[in-house]
Amino acid sequence: MKKVKSKNEPSLFKVFRYLFHSVREFKLSAILTVIFIAGESILECIIPFVMSKLLDVMSKTDSNVVMQEVIIFASILIVLACLSLTCGILAGKFAATASSGFAKNLRQDLFYKLQTYSFENIDKFQVSSLVTRQTTDVSNVQMAYMMLIRTAIRSPLMLIFSIVMSIIQCPKISWIFCITIPVLTAGLIVIISNASPLFQKVFKKYDKLNESIEENVRGMRVVKTYTREEFEKDKFKTAAWDMQKGFIKAERVVTLNNPLMQFSMYLSMLLFLFVGSTLILDTAITVRNPEGILEIKYIDLSVGQLSSLITYSAQVLSSLMMLSMVLVMITMSTASAKRIYEVLVENPTLDMAAKPLTEIKNGDIDFNNVSFKYDKKAEKYSLNNVNLHIKSGQTIGIIGGTGSAKSTLVNLISRFYDTTEGEVLVAGQNVKNYDIHALRNSIGMVLQKNVLFSGTIKSNLLWGNKEATDEEIKKAAHIAQADSFIDIFPDGYNSRIEQGGSNVSGGQKQRLTIARALVKNPEILILDDSSSALDFKTDKDLRMKLKEIENMTIFLISQRTSSLTNCDKILVLDHGELVAQGTHEELLKNCKLYQDIHYCQFEREETK
Repeated sequence: MKKVKSKNEPSLFKVFRYLFHSVREFKLSAILTVIFIAGESILECIIPFVMSKLLDVMSKTDSNVVMQEVIIFASILIVLACLSLTCGILAGKFAATASSGFAKNLRQDLFYKLQTYSFENIDKFQVSSLVTRQTTDVSNVQMAYMMLIRTAIRSPLMLIFSIVMSIIQCPKISWIFCITIPVLTAGLIVIISNASPLFQKVFKKYDKLNESIEENVRGMRVVKTYTREEFEKDKFKTAAWDMQKGFIKAERVVTLNNPLMQFSMYLSMLLFLFVGSTLILDTAITVRNPEGILEIKYIDLSVGQLSSLITYSAQVLSSLMMLSMVLVMITMSTASAKRIYEVLVENPTLDMAAKPLTEIKNGDIDFNNVSFKYDKKAEKYSLNNVNLHIKSGQTIGIIGGTGSAKSTLVNLISRFYDTTEGEVLVAGQNVKNYDIHALRNSIGMVLQKNVLFSGTIKSNLLWGNKEATDEEIKKAAHIAQADSFIDIFPDGYNSRIEQGGSNVSGGQKQRLTIARALVKNPEILILDDSSSALDFKTDKDLRMKLKEIENMTIFLISQRTSSLTNCDKILVLDHGELVAQGTHEELLKNCKLYQDIHYCQFEREETK
């Protein structure tokens, strides 16, 4: 079935025009590249003309005159060759600067754009896809850009200048181009039209390959636990082979360029030699020059002119060949350019206030008729009609089954997502009225998936507040129960943390991420099931220390009712509904769901 182009799908011109905004400070390098490429092309077209004059001079019989003229034309050729070489070197230098600078800016723009995304935006793109766009896709666009400012300029100029010089040399023989050029052009059009869709399919397979790699690396422990190495190898091999077959199929079509080029070149050479030699033999006469010396004169075509025509024919055909490669490269980069364009033009789903508030006065939180769904087209809400009023300094527990929207609830406070209906207030103001950075700086949040970054323990904790003193860091670590194991490490707070925190245990990672959040000294602290890897004693000590902090609103999401017993209020969620709220004792009396959760966890103790 033929694919219909979407009305909203941007044109290729619009895509590349938008991406070229990333050239910025490297515009001068691109302009200089074009100038030197033009100079090199002109010089390369002049050289065969001078060479023909040199050959014609060497056919003269007077050795003294010949030698003088040979020296003159040889000197001109040397100068032209040196100038052409200089232009070529400078063009290559500036082209490399322009293309690498363009790629650098493009990657930078992509990365900066990602920092503005909400979670909703990030959910729209897979992580593996975003990685591919930052790497492979940018590299493809970079190569296409280099070919545009070099080959796409050089080839048309060489094509035009070579044809013009051929006509100047001998109009009677230049008609041969009317045979060879259409043959080559038609063949190239067929090749490109067949190769383009194949390349577009291949690049779509990069995401799957990267996804396979990322998934394997992230889940390496699980893979080894279940001894599924061979399965993962086969899975990767299949993805890699699938991509290879696609490239082979596409490249097989593109390789037809070379034999087609060879055929056209040899055909033109044969025609030039046949027609040219006929003209030379038919029009060569012997005449006496003004000095009285006999010499051969060619009425229509000389040997030197024939030689230059053969050179020009090679230049014309090679120019067409290079143009075809440019078109193929542009075709290959088209899919990449559109994928990059999609990321850059994606609008963050979070609307920013015109005059945002920058001060969060306290930790009061209100949910007024809040409903939310991740997909706007979804029929059911993930969070449905929640009304909630929390005073600053309260400790709030949240419990519920898997998929009950516990994390969704707290994500709305930090404005990782915006409500579908209703409003969330912090310190009496809608979260949409706050500067997003000010809002999130006032909230310390420890997510379910704890992430540490490569560096030292201290550098990780300073993520909370880069201006924090050593005393503040140690205090936060003490509250989080992290100081007990940090002091055991040989280098203490300067101990090395590997990427992702792979060299510390799950419980240690959780305590470090909690300490990192506490270093911020936030108005609101959200711990999203962040003590699941802690033993009961450590968990209890952590909760007691948190209770001592004044004027901080704390959210504790947990599957353990024992972790929530001292909370001022516990929220019970079920399938996105706030079914009950109250203290531990109140819920044990009045909430059947809470009772079931509690007595299921403490069945043995209750039996005793």
